Amino acid sequence: MAPASFTGEDLAEIGVTGGRAVVAAMVSALGGIEGLRPAEPGEFSWRAFVNGRMDLSAAEGLADLVDAETEAQREQALRIAGGALRRECHEIRAALLEAMTMVEAALDFSDGEGLDERFLLIEALAAVAVTKVRICGALDNSSKSSRLREGFSVVIAGPPNVGKSTLMNVLSGRDVAITSPVPGTTRDPIEVFLDLRGYPVVVVDTAGIRSSVDPIEREGIERAKRRAEAADLVLWLHDTDGPESVSFGTTVYTVRTKIDAAPRMADAAREQRNFDISAKTGSGIKELLAAIGDLAEERMSGSEFAPLPLERHKWAFKEALAALDSAASSDRDLELVAEDLRRAASALDRLIGRVGVEEVLSQIFSRLCVGK
Repeated sequence: MAPASFTGEDLAEIGVTGGRAVVAAMVSALGGIEGLRPAEPGEFSWRAFVNGRMDLSAAEGLADLVDAETEAQREQALRIAGGALRRECHEIRAALLEAMTMVEAALDFSDGEGLDERFLLIEALAAVAVTKVRICGALDNSSKSSRLREGFSVVIAGPPNVGKSTLMNVLSGRDVAITSPVPGTTRDPIEVFLDLRGYPVVVVDTAGIRSSVDPIEREGIERAKRRAEAADLVLWLHDTDGPESVSFGTTVYTVRTKIDAAPRMADAAREQRNFDISAKTGSGIKELLAAIGDLAEERMSGSEFAPLPLERHKWAFKEALAALDSAASSDRDLELVAEDLRRAASALDRLIGRVGVEEVLSQIFSRLCVGK
């Protein structure tokens, strides 16, 4: 019942047991009642937002919760849907309000009431400095929450015929990539989603990197290089005759394949982050997966700061930080400091949907399914 329901309105819930035919008959019967209609996508969440039962960031968290595929994604989405980002914004805004009060007092009463204008400004800027620490901490850790939302990207790269597609099939547990002794079989990147320790990992098989005159293969090689440069981790595969290291703009684990055919000497030097595997026998696969899981967990594990998984969140915090940097700059007069503090507070208000969010509303709520 209102106002304690999900939407803040009077609601009636009907539970239906049975197969699809029973559900369809119930929907058809309800459709025959005058004034009833099917809900639009996200309409119940929209009503909850309009009635003050949910802020904008919580609606985004709910949409991510619906899409969550791993336990870590579920936990982050549930944290945001539960109001973590709203609470962080409110606490930061409260500190800003305190600073704004000091500045306004210095503006309005310093001459007639004997207040020390300089002292009030110093106190206000001290509160601003504390607030900036919280905002910077959230921004510094935003890459973790974004990566957790999108998935940790692992690109399998290397020369042709070193076992990239075979490893892809082994990691995914099914035949997703064509394997062939003919070089250049893989052209377009192939993606597979893995759940490692509750963290989302996207593994990408790419074209073999070599010199080629075939324009189609060359395009595949360029795509492979671009994906590798943008990845969180590159598994560079090589066999006995291949190069054992390569440089990309990211973390690289070198993986020697086909050790069942040419095992490495027991006393051979082994560099850190190098792995010996055999997709045929399964040797070394467990250790490789463990290393990938360790790195993924390190890059996506939780933080004490509020998660900022969306670019909209980051831009709001960056805008607030820029305004506070301006307020803290030297030789600022009180009127400009007060305006900068208001700009910072306004940026946080837009994030949670208190002001100026009309342009993002339809995009957010359309992501939710009917009934949400």
